[in-house]
Amino acid sequence: MNLLTRNRGRLHGRSLRTRLLLFISATLVVVCAAMSLITVLVQRAYLLGDLDDRVGNAAERSLGGAQHHPDSDGGLGFLMENGHAVGTLAARYDDKGTIIAAAVVRQDAPPRNLTAAQRAALAGIAADSAMHTRTVPGLGTYRLTALDSKGVRVLVGLPMDDVQGMISGLVAVEAAVALAGLTVAGCLCAVVVRRQLRPLGRVAATAVEVSRSPLGRGEVTALTRVPERDTDPGSEAGQVGAALNRMIDHVESSLAERRRGEEQMRRSEERMRRFLADASHELRTPLASIAGYAELMNRGTDRIEPGLAWRRITAESARMTGLVEDLLLLAEAVWDARAAGTGHEWQLQLSLDAPALVVGDEARLHQVLANLLANARMHTPVGTTVTASVEATAARTVVIRVRDDGPGIPPALLPTVFERFTRADASRARAGGKEGGSGLGLAIATAITGAHGGRIDVTSVPGRTEFTIELPAATTTEHPPAELALRARTAPV
Repeated sequence: MNLLTRNRGRLHGRSLRTRLLLFISATLVVVCAAMSLITVLVQRAYLLGDLDDRVGNAAERSLGGAQHHPDSDGGLGFLMENGHAVGTLAARYDDKGTIIAAAVVRQDAPPRNLTAAQRAALAGIAADSAMHTRTVPGLGTYRLTALDSKGVRVLVGLPMDDVQGMISGLVAVEAAVALAGLTVAGCLCAVVVRRQLRPLGRVAATAVEVSRSPLGRGEVTALTRVPERDTDPGSEAGQVGAALNRMIDHVESSLAERRRGEEQMRRSEERMRRFLADASHELRTPLASIAGYAELMNRGTDRIEPGLAWRRITAESARMTGLVEDLLLLAEAVWDARAAGTGHEWQLQLSLDAPALVVGDEARLHQVLANLLANARMHTPVGTTVTASVEATAARTVVIRVRDDGPGIPPALLPTVFERFTRADASRARAGGKEGGSGLGLAIATAITGAHGGRIDVTSVPGRTEFTIELPAATTTEHPPAELALRARTAPV
């Protein structure tokens, strides 16, 4: 059992090509050995049958000749009368079954009597017409039979040298042919197996190369693919190659998604740091003023009038409060939209390299943004990503964008999308079919934006719809009570 287990382990440790060659070679050896053995056995049976027929005929002729001289003293004269073949062996028995005469036919010479040792090799053969094989010293192997008729008993045999020679020659020929056939078949099988397994080898090489790629560090740009010729679904190797390519595609997609996530996180962290720095800078001035006036009051009222100090502290506090509230304006609008549209993915991008200040009515501008977000929520399917962003441009404008990756606005509807009572058809699907607008939201947004000296526009293709609001930026000398300050850095909500 241990030896069998060890052999199996050795076999399983070899390559598929080696195992196939060993299996095919073993099968061919077994088949060739079986065919050769069957051929030899059949030929031997045929030759022995022919020899037995000749021995039987010779025995009957000899018995007939011996019956013509029943009273003779055991003579073998019938060997000369019937023209027996050279090498024919004959013997006569007495009534007790003892050999009284035995001789062998020679070429161009009288029969030669057998020696005592040769006669002893013939003892024990009953006169029952059965065939017997005996080895006679000095003469070789014989096929013998004994007959008995009316008290006359004779034994006749023919040499088996010719039969044995033919069988030996047949075995040699079969062995040579089998060896040559196995050699040729083994070579052909090695070539065929190597060629048929070549695609599988290329697939394995691709898998090894991919496994050596630095997948854990995320530095892979393009993984090696299995060649197209090795992805034929009609073959097992092709199926493995196609499956490996699909797996590599999934790996690359996952790596790309991870890189994008890491990059977004890095940008978010960088912008958050910049945002905190800018916010700290904006809040430092009113805090410094408050601290200064408070310090003057602590030192005594002769340095500054208390009423003036309290008014300045109150003004700076109101300014600081306004800055904080302004920072939350766009974020609150997005949070409101998220609360109303839980099936959507809402993102906020406050990517500002400079302060984005506009002069206007805070509530109305908030309404514009809320209308655009509600429009995206109602007219896009669940799972849509909606992103709101703000930026200050070099042209002294503040740009607010609301975009989504939904099905888009039909081209025929785009020219009239900002008109009153314009409603989307079924191609811009409403969220779940549960809500419907009055068709006035975009018209109201257009009117409010125009009243603030700005404009609103839209571009839409399947997979990307973007509303753009442009408002004139406030100058540094403008400080109205309703000043709208949109200050922040990119941060996903």
